[in-house]
Amino acid sequence: MSLLTWILLFSLLGGVLSVLAAATFLAFPESLRVRLLPHFVSFAIGALLGAAFLALLPHALEGPGVTDPHRVTGTVLIGVLGFFLLEKLVLWRHCHEADCEVHGDAEHGGHAKPAAGTLILIGDAIHNLVDGVLIGAAFLTDIHLGIVTAVAVAAHEIPQEVGDFAILLHSGYSRVRAFAFNMLSSLTTVIGGLAAYHALGAAQMLVPYVLALAAASFIYIAVADLIPTLHRRAHPAATAQQMALILAGVLTIYLAHATLH
Repeated sequence: MSLLTWILLFSLLGGVLSVLAAATFLAFPESLRVRLLPHFVSFAIGALLGAAFLALLPHALEGPGVTDPHRVTGTVLIGVLGFFLLEKLVLWRHCHEADCEVHGDAEHGGHAKPAAGTLILIGDAIHNLVDGVLIGAAFLTDIHLGIVTAVAVAAHEIPQEVGDFAILLHSGYSRVRAFAFNMLSSLTTVIGGLAAYHALGAAQMLVPYVLALAAASFIYIAVADLIPTLHRRAHPAATAQQMALILAGVLTIYLAHATLH
């Protein structure tokens, strides 16, 4: 299978299949969704942090043309600050519920802010485009790294898409329209993968820094967006369960990376 085929296949995994999984999840009874979603979030945290620290950063530091590791770690720092600014612009927000602080409170009249649906779709399209670039850059470094990166992207995209669906529904979208628009926005992952293949394929010296940005993205999403949601359940039993699932996410990435190599 050609490298381009790998990139296209796993870009679809990180984008379109996560939308399908989220749509299937929303078909579950609400009581079951409420119980399961925090578990998905905990696992996603572990997968993101595992991919960042065990796969992406080591490859970035060992990449072609990297003579000063401070440039790579500096890129991670710039990336984290950049994603913070994107989130301030409501283009990177990860919502996992309908009454997200940024996109509006669905309790007032049962609807989110009118602009919430549009913001979600624009932000999701941009986010998926970046995810596609990151997946493409990972595959250009190593096919196994690409697979691990795509798995981490899919792990955090599923709970995000569940939240996006909820906000679109509360913004007045029908289930069919919400699904269709979410599916369209997910296709930008493939566009990002194609862009990375053609642009970075001819500029291999840039790949380690794109991997550093990928690590920054994963770290920021895990620490700034996902971990705070776990603090709502602070009793010891919930904390132990969260830690177990986070470690399961890390272990999944570790085993996938070790096995594929």
